Amino acid sequence: MATLFERIESGEIPSQKVFEDALCFVIRDIGPQAPEHLLVIPRKALPRLEMAKEEDTGLLGHLLLVAAEVARREGLNGGYRVVINNGPDGGESVPHLHVHVLGGRALGWPPG
Repeated sequence: MATLFERIESGEIPSQKVFEDALCFVIRDIGPQAPEHLLVIPRKALPRLEMAKEEDTGLLGHLLLVAAEVARREGLNGGYRVVINNGPDGGESVPHLHVHVLGGRALGWPPG
């Protein structure tokens, strides 16, 4: 069964894509937690970070570089937060690794 993000990638579920390349795509979150809330989603369906393998090192680095690039393009010059939720206690709600980019306002600490 396809994950939510695989269904978005295929076009079955509409989204607001702001970037895509051969390894990933970036969409606006439909339930934003900040004025800017983007999701960097790998095309490879990794269920969660803890399941990544050594062979995924390049992909994981690429996701972070894309997060920085889309933050720059979106004008998040004052700063932004990059988050990967892992497991139920970590706030994971979709079993497909993805990177949250949050910004557009001052973000407090601790986060939750």
